[in-house]
Amino acid sequence: MDSILSIKRKKDSSLAMLLEAKKREYEIFYMETKDLFLLNNEVYSIVKKLKHINEKTNNWFKFEKEITINLEYLNVILMRKDPPFNNEYLYHTYILEKLEKKGILIINNPKSLRNFNEKLFPIEFPNIIPETIVTKNIKILHKFYKKNNDVILKPLNLMGGKYIFRIKKNDKNLNVILETITKFGTRSCIMQKYVNDIKYGDKRVFIINGNPIKYFLFRVPKKEENRGNLSTGGLGKIGEITKKEKKIINIVSPILKKHGLLIAGLDIIGNYLIEINITSPTCIREIERLVPGFSITKKIFDMIEEKIQKSRKNHIIK
Repeated sequence: MDSILSIKRKKDSSLAMLLEAKKREYEIFYMETKDLFLLNNEVYSIVKKLKHINEKTNNWFKFEKEITINLEYLNVILMRKDPPFNNEYLYHTYILEKLEKKGILIINNPKSLRNFNEKLFPIEFPNIIPETIVTKNIKILHKFYKKNNDVILKPLNLMGGKYIFRIKKNDKNLNVILETITKFGTRSCIMQKYVNDIKYGDKRVFIINGNPIKYFLFRVPKKEENRGNLSTGGLGKIGEITKKEKKIINIVSPILKKHGLLIAGLDIIGNYLIEINITSPTCIREIERLVPGFSITKKIFDMIEEKIQKSRKNHIIK
């Protein structure tokens, strides 16, 4: 994961998972990607065992001393590194894939993390996405924009609403926006027809091992915003899955399960699938806070334990 010091305790899904693991008396080993290394085809990491996790205190966690372990020792590895998805991230998936091939449960599957970009993945389902183009060619983007008049433009490797632009008809900033996002035609981006239903909010729907979570988070943009991301000031509300969401879920969830993408967050606006978040999907804590007594993390760890028991019966869950 990213540095534990950067955790926002009120909203971080990785912390929600740590708390559930502690509740179940797991041994919890913390590592960052810089600690991972490959030696003679064996995967190791510098790790620190986490103890004393208590989110209600200022000194909310403690580490035991740093050690180096062969990661085959572990029952499950949760890959919770936030984007950007760059070459370094790519290298880490190759290293973790070696463990996955030896039967270690990696969530999410490293090969699938590498193969499916969160913003490009929805294009696999053309009947349930807005009209979309991916390119770095500014002339082609101009043509798409003129056809649709109102579009959303964003980079392919970021998260949290960063560098997302809405470009309306006759926008005089069009050229500078295209030049900025594409780095003057050298970096690919995605442009989509604007979906007006965003004014009602976008929906974060969680899929755990191919099964949808009953409740989703409606992220409603501020009046002056086009983005519903909570990090940009969006308001979180609870919704319950209807036939509209089920139509999309039924198409996407079998593919997620097939490729070992066991924790995923679908972003849906109106009748359209917008993104499939598979690196470190968030909003777990917001849903659990708004629906007292309901636990997504319990469902995640029930799934983890079931898979460990099936695949590695000779290992003991601490």
